[in-house]
Amino acid sequence: MPVHTNGNLSSLPLWEFVLDGFRGGVETQALLFAVFLALYMVTILGNLTMIVVITLDARLHSPMYFFLRNLSFLDLCYSSVIAPNAIVNFFSSSKVISFVGCATQLFFFSLLATTEAFLLAVMAYDRFMAICSPLRYPVAMCPATCAHLVLSTYCGGCLNSIVQTSLTFQLPFCSNNHIDHFFCDVPPLLQLACANTAVNELLLFGLCGFIIVSTTLAVLVSYGYITVTILRMRSGLGRHKVFSTCGSHMTAVSLFYGTVFVMYAQPGAVESMEQGKVVSVFYTLVIPMLNPLIYSLRNKDVKDALRRLGQRHTAM
Repeated sequence: MPVHTNGNLSSLPLWEFVLDGFRGGVETQALLFAVFLALYMVTILGNLTMIVVITLDARLHSPMYFFLRNLSFLDLCYSSVIAPNAIVNFFSSSKVISFVGCATQLFFFSLLATTEAFLLAVMAYDRFMAICSPLRYPVAMCPATCAHLVLSTYCGGCLNSIVQTSLTFQLPFCSNNHIDHFFCDVPPLLQLACANTAVNELLLFGLCGFIIVSTTLAVLVSYGYITVTILRMRSGLGRHKVFSTCGSHMTAVSLFYGTVFVMYAQPGAVESMEQGKVVSVFYTLVIPMLNPLIYSLRNKDVKDALRRLGQRHTAM
């Protein structure tokens, strides 16, 4: 990094940052270590189980479960970008992360989280097609189309990640290298910059706001049509099954979009880091842990597939 000067503040060539994490003594750190470790282990177990079950059970080889398997993969990956380093730092005296390591963590976190936001919208569109246009569904959501939709979510995530990461790390940073967070994220990094960050904050608010609003609108419009279609159904059993499946997705969408909105899509969000840390725990650990539980406990097909897989394993 080059050396810049800005008034009386000088920015030094920083080669590493320190992740301050959460405040508190040894007992607090030990408690947080146990909570983070438990959440991460359940996240790994739950999402790996979903991936394995959907892959092995031929009855789940449909577009909905193809997207659900990709959601589990994203949850597994973006929790793994954050959790292991955070867990280690609870009992680390240095809590140091290299400049390159910090940029890499921010890039992959932004990539995977943005991709998940787009994927949740794609999953809503898939349910819209399945329920509102069942005759066109097999052709409209063929394997090639599903693959292209998933690829487009990654492209959107990659574009946002490149913009956020490049603009954040081109800023000159002050001699203070302590990040007031448990992982490298845009808001706490902006607080270390020795330059005017108004453009960065506006871009963060604008891009994240656009992504959240556009994907939320896609979900709401899809479920608006779905609701009308469900209410017209004569079969009470069919209506219950559709509500159960759609209810799982709406629960996951509400949790994810709600917490991300609080953190990124409101003006002045970068000013409240203590609130930001708590909110960040929800969308980096709690939600990836809850998603497999939401979809498995409220989905009869997944529960049946788990039962069949267990019976097959027992028979062997």
